[in-house]
Amino acid sequence: MKNSLVFLLLVFAQLSMGQVANEYLTLDKKMNKIPDSLTTTTSGIAGFIGSNFKTETEKIRAVFYWTAANISYDVPNRNEPNYLDAPEVKIANALKSRKGVCIHYAEIFNDIANKAGIKTYIIPGYTKQAGKVDAISHAWCASRVDGKWFLFDPTWGSGYVNGKTFTKKLNNAYFKVEPKKLITSHMPFDYLWQFLNSPWTNQEFYDGKEDVKKAKVNFDYQTEIEAYEKLSEGDKAFQAAARIQKNGLKNNLISEEYDSLKKQFTALNQNKNVEKLNVTIANYNEAISFLNDFVMYRFKKFKPTVADDELKNMLQNIKDRFTKCKNDIYEVGSVGEENKGLLFNLKSNINLNMIEVEKQETFLKEYLSKGLIGRKIMLASQR
Repeated sequence: MKNSLVFLLLVFAQLSMGQVANEYLTLDKKMNKIPDSLTTTTSGIAGFIGSNFKTETEKIRAVFYWTAANISYDVPNRNEPNYLDAPEVKIANALKSRKGVCIHYAEIFNDIANKAGIKTYIIPGYTKQAGKVDAISHAWCASRVDGKWFLFDPTWGSGYVNGKTFTKKLNNAYFKVEPKKLITSHMPFDYLWQFLNSPWTNQEFYDGKEDVKKAKVNFDYQTEIEAYEKLSEGDKAFQAAARIQKNGLKNNLISEEYDSLKKQFTALNQNKNVEKLNVTIANYNEAISFLNDFVMYRFKKFKPTVADDELKNMLQNIKDRFTKCKNDIYEVGSVGEENKGLLFNLKSNINLNMIEVEKQETFLKEYLSKGLIGRKIMLASQR
């Protein structure tokens, strides 16, 4: 009886997949008509899709089908995905060779989909097949189709690897998948991209099921994603790292992603701080120029003559400029070892010049307190 039940379930699964294939057969045939001249760039492919498909479902199907059907898995380079290459480099290389690993599939899918007007993200993570967690990381995609998030794995959807051989075979099981279904085989490093109101922990992924005893949560991923999209790149990396750490550094892949994000937001923050430093340097140089002009004007015995209030305002403007530089420089933060000395020297120079401004201020206050003869004596005796 049990054997019969299993047999019926398997037949049902095969029929279901066949129905999915038939459902999109017309769309796939239309996508096959894309001119070769348009397939050298993602812009060309996206343009064809935009002109020939109407609904978001039709468009995302065209994106998935073209990517899965035209890129072959590069088995020899499966452990050398060149993650450090810029996205446009990965895309160009894969479109030219028609080969790639998961990140190339994901980059192409992501770029075409976004250019076709469908919001899409690349999701880094790790996977599990036949109950065993893979030793290499993986990348797939999420797209918002008709207001709802679905998951797509064009790599697994393009075929399968047996030993050192890749066999091309379209697998619709990885097209437009509900997040709650794909979580059993695909685990994002950052639980934000699970698109679940009750995200799985890494331990639950290893166990293959949710822990029914864990504390109930209601994670509003829609709101969280909207907030994420408004963040700077550095803040995105910082918050992602925090979520990854919170979910448990279960294996080396997760730890490597966590360390990478920490380095990323540290570098981005340092770059932002260097920009602040450069602005402060420019403001400091301008303040120095104004101070030098005032000192030269003083040694020219304040000629041509201006009103006393104008003299006060002139020096007050200089003081305000140095005060701003002092306030700004202490808010710069870390700028890296290569700029550490520059930051220290600028702080010192600002403080020294503020002392000089105070000296000028003391002189001017005394000068303005005197009559005409007293002023002439002060200007004649200055050095």
